[in-house]
Amino acid sequence: MEFVYNNPIVVGFVALLLGFVLFMYLFIRRTVTSFREGMENS
Repeated sequence: MEFVYNNPIVVGFVALLLGFVLFMYLFIRRTVTSFREGMENS
């Protein structure tokens, strides 16, 4: 495990992956929420 924490490339990749997952989650949640509101309003 020591190798992972000392390798900046691995740390950067993990941070990028986490940021991407969080972005996709927020994007999908926003899309589903607006879609549901559109269905209720029509």
